[in-house]
Amino acid sequence: MKVIKRDGKSVDYDKEKISIAINKANAEVSEEERATEAEIKKIIKYIESLNKKRILVEDIQDIIERKLMEQKHFELAKCYIVYRYNRALVRKSNTTDESILSLIKNENKELNEENSNKNTRIASTQRDYIAGEVSRDLSRRILLPEKISKAHEDGILHFHDMDYFVQPIFNCCLINIGDMLDNGTVMNGKLIESPKSFQVACTVTTQIIASVASNQYGGQSVELRHLGKYLRRSHDKIEKRITDTVGKKLTKAEVEKLVDAELVKELQSGVQTIQYQINTLMTTNGQSPFVTLFMYLKDDDPYIEENARIIEEVIRQRYEGIKNEKGVYVTPAFPKLVYVLDDNNSLKGGKYDYLTKLAVKCSAKRMYPDYISAKKMRENYEGNVFSPMGCRSFLSPWKDENGNYKFEGRFNQGVVSINLPQIGIIADGDEEKFWKLFDERLDLCREALMVRHHALLGVTSDVSPIHWQYGAIARLDKGEKIDKYLVGGYSTLSLGYIGLYELTMLMKGVPQTDPKGIDFAKSVMMHMKEKCAEWKKETGLGFALYGTPAESLCYRFARIDLEKFGKIKNVTDKGYYTNSYHVDVREHIDAFHKLGLEAEFQDMSLGGAISYVEIPNMEHNLEAMEEVVKFIADNVQYGEFNTKSDYCQVCGYTGEIILNKNLEWECPNCGNKDKSRMNVTRRTCGYLGENFWNEGKTKEISMRVTHL
Repeated sequence: MKVIKRDGKSVDYDKEKISIAINKANAEVSEEERATEAEIKKIIKYIESLNKKRILVEDIQDIIERKLMEQKHFELAKCYIVYRYNRALVRKSNTTDESILSLIKNENKELNEENSNKNTRIASTQRDYIAGEVSRDLSRRILLPEKISKAHEDGILHFHDMDYFVQPIFNCCLINIGDMLDNGTVMNGKLIESPKSFQVACTVTTQIIASVASNQYGGQSVELRHLGKYLRRSHDKIEKRITDTVGKKLTKAEVEKLVDAELVKELQSGVQTIQYQINTLMTTNGQSPFVTLFMYLKDDDPYIEENARIIEEVIRQRYEGIKNEKGVYVTPAFPKLVYVLDDNNSLKGGKYDYLTKLAVKCSAKRMYPDYISAKKMRENYEGNVFSPMGCRSFLSPWKDENGNYKFEGRFNQGVVSINLPQIGIIADGDEEKFWKLFDERLDLCREALMVRHHALLGVTSDVSPIHWQYGAIARLDKGEKIDKYLVGGYSTLSLGYIGLYELTMLMKGVPQTDPKGIDFAKSVMMHMKEKCAEWKKETGLGFALYGTPAESLCYRFARIDLEKFGKIKNVTDKGYYTNSYHVDVREHIDAFHKLGLEAEFQDMSLGGAISYVEIPNMEHNLEAMEEVVKFIADNVQYGEFNTKSDYCQVCGYTGEIILNKNLEWECPNCGNKDKSRMNVTRRTCGYLGENFWNEGKTKEISMRVTHL
């Protein structure tokens, strides 16, 4: 039996601790009031008879109090309660020492593996994690209602914002970059006026991104189309200078050739500025800005030709990669690229098909860009096409006082995710029990989201001037409250969900690839969507259902349920749960079938939906990838490719990262053994973590060891 402590750590059950605690209370009462050894053993035997795989330490203490009362030891029970209270006071004085010290010593494996974009050896990253540890501790003990905190620890739900909950900051946003570039902004008390050239606009954009990223938690997105006008300004500026100098001596065509040659240099330099600054700047949380560049060619855009050139250069430079410290071209983690497929570029004879072919070539080598279908987005979002936030979540359509749709300058307040498989495990095939428990836990998620909302009410614009005073979100006065941007659907509160696949297996005995399974899975999705609509109507807040892209949460929920309920075939035995509505990676279906099946769920998950297919190295089979991209354009709101190649972040090696003789992952190129700085995509049993070879795959691992 595992005992879950108040800080979430799992320790082995030890009956001696129960005996010691009761005897300490025994020492405080008269002899006739004391519990005998036999009575203490009876309490211990009862706790052990529960046969729980996992039990909260508070539950053990509750049982002890109740059993002492049943034994008529009222005075002793009172002393035990006082003892328990005094222990709680000691805990409340300091509960973060161990986790923080293990972080500083680089011994905290959970944090090392939490975010591959963060190196926990770096001082600035450690400072951010230390702040996160303190925030989580305060949130669990003081700030969150006890039932929300307990539900989080028990894997009923996940309160995503715990490690910054003490601060009045939000999750993700769409930066209103157009307004900030056109009308100027202020950073560090200095006025930044509207740029006069493309190069300067790119520099200012990256400065804005870094400032915004340092004052919020999640990702931020920027629409590249706002840079088109600045490329034209550079063109006109260069043209005037060349015309004034040599215009009378040269033909118009010759002048334009000279202008274009200079413009190409500025275009390359500007895009390189964005790419290199984003990857070399460090935000205050110790990582590069978690930024997405949104690439969309709108037919009615007056700067569409300039924007086509910008997109081409962005993709070209991403394809080339960035040199690491060893001079090897590697794939940068950021900026993430999202490319929109529309009638003008969906590989069906459109004017900009050449850009899509370049994007596919880039995806085959560097994974990015991701792809959005303009057709499907218009169907799902009242005719609109807009960027996801940096965390891949989407905003609901919202109109301003003039009836105009607005997406940029909006944000997500926070996320709470529900553990679907755990409900299915408890329901054990009983649908009546399932739907009742499902509603109870959804209500708990709503309460947790309202806690997140209330924490932001009353916050003033001074908390982050770049967001609230200088245009990233709004242009409020100093000291003005942000409340009006928290209500009316302007911002969102996201309900995430994990494990629809496993839930379907538990309740129907078949996966959601089966007709019987898909009907049930859709009914679950529709119920969550309707709940979000119901909450929105009742509160006036923008609730949305969000296909959570939290891979680490897939493992956390599965780990908790494995400890609590033991191994369950096709559920807890894998070591992970499937993300959101996705089909399990172990289902052997082709890319078109997988994308098509998952596309049926995307219009029910409008707060965020993404589907992906895992592919081998496709650089020599681009035609096949192009067919998948065409399919996405017609059928899938948001799709991406995951390559099956391993990748070392230290040296940039792409290939197979091996297991050495000590069963450690090791890069064959540079010898890196730091798992937090490599991406290992192969899955022998589907579980990516410690001791993954122990899931009934002894033959496979022995073959690998023999090879080594």
